[in-house]
Amino acid sequence: MRHRKKTVKLGRSSSHRDALLANQVCSLIEHKRIKTTLAKAKAVRPLAEKMVTLGKRGDLHARRLAAGYLGQKDAVKKLFAEIAPRAATRKGGYTRIIKLGQRMSDSAPMAFIEWVDNEGAGIEDTVVETVVASAEAKKPE
Repeated sequence: MRHRKKTVKLGRSSSHRDALLANQVCSLIEHKRIKTTLAKAKAVRPLAEKMVTLGKRGDLHARRLAAGYLGQKDAVKKLFAEIAPRAATRKGGYTRIIKLGQRMSDSAPMAFIEWVDNEGAGIEDTVVETVVASAEAKKPE
């Protein structure tokens, strides 16, 4: 029985899973919003929150911990310089997951994961984009 086991395996080995999650967090830091499967978004969220918490600490040890996990220097710089200062007043809940429906090819549930304080595209824009995209996909040609 796997009661009280928190790790989501995502059908990968542990090293592959760690690399996937680190790359997803780096993409989230770089692009401020990523589209992925719902399971991956739910797995990325705790790690992204922890990285922002390290960024809010701001000391050298926190920077080295973040660099050790993410492995991309420019993502760590952006995390500590841009994202962490915006989240300084917030005590948690730095990300949101917006469900998008199923992917056409394999019906996998898809979602956006984005920063809560992301200026620019909001939930309304996301809903409009999703409705337009689904209408275009259903349109017979």
